[in-house]
Amino acid sequence: MPIPEDVTGEEIDKDVRQELQSLPKTLADDVARNLVMVARLLDEDAETAYAYAKVALRLASRVAAVREAAGFAAYANQEFAEALAEFRAARRMTGAVDLWPVMADCERGLGRPEKALDMAGAPEVHKLDKAGQVEMRLVAAGARRDMGQLDAAIVTLQSPELASNAAQPWSARLRYAYADALLAAGRENEAREWFAKAVEVDRDGSTDASDRLAEMDGVDFVDALDEGENEYEAEAEQDGEAEQDRSEPGSGPAAADGTGRPAQD
Repeated sequence: MPIPEDVTGEEIDKDVRQELQSLPKTLADDVARNLVMVARLLDEDAETAYAYAKVALRLASRVAAVREAAGFAAYANQEFAEALAEFRAARRMTGAVDLWPVMADCERGLGRPEKALDMAGAPEVHKLDKAGQVEMRLVAAGARRDMGQLDAAIVTLQSPELASNAAQPWSARLRYAYADALLAAGRENEAREWFAKAVEVDRDGSTDASDRLAEMDGVDFVDALDEGENEYEAEAEQDGEAEQDRSEPGSGPAAADGTGRPAQD
């Protein structure tokens, strides 16, 4: 896989760089550059990021950071079985629990929501930081919805974090998930309120809450570029019709008084 010359490998997190020190320097640099490409492309081109992750994995499969990166790349491509295997490998190497929620979500992706719920009740959840616990709650609510348990999903999301007015990194996604569950349950007024609350804290556009809110309010957005093209086409059509009118005797506004000028009122 080609890597741009401006990618040196120094861009990666210092903790990852430290993990790579167990490798020969040239190899470590190659792995680092591939990991940089994974991070760069994961959101905009998940398939290519996945390809870079596989290269890094082939070069350094015994490095936990590489297994984790490969897991996220597979997850982004909905390769849930592979993602789960990589996350499990990374966890065995480090003993950390921070991947627990995404591992549970892989179980959902594999059609095993019951397993995801079992993981949501496991002791590992208590070892997660606040962000991880909120993520686990989101996964558990999703599993409830997978099983058709809408009311249970709504209750799962009800928490001190949801009720808090403080804007946290997870606030927009938590409020959005709650609004979406309420809407699925037919509670439209409450859903609209929570979509609006999600918009209030979604400063980086991590959800489409504003679009969902507009949809509920009956607002129809028109793409400015498309609108301009339509206006141009309409004007061109009108010009063509006017040209045709001028070429036909006895037609068009200029024929009203025979002077070549529009008839005056």
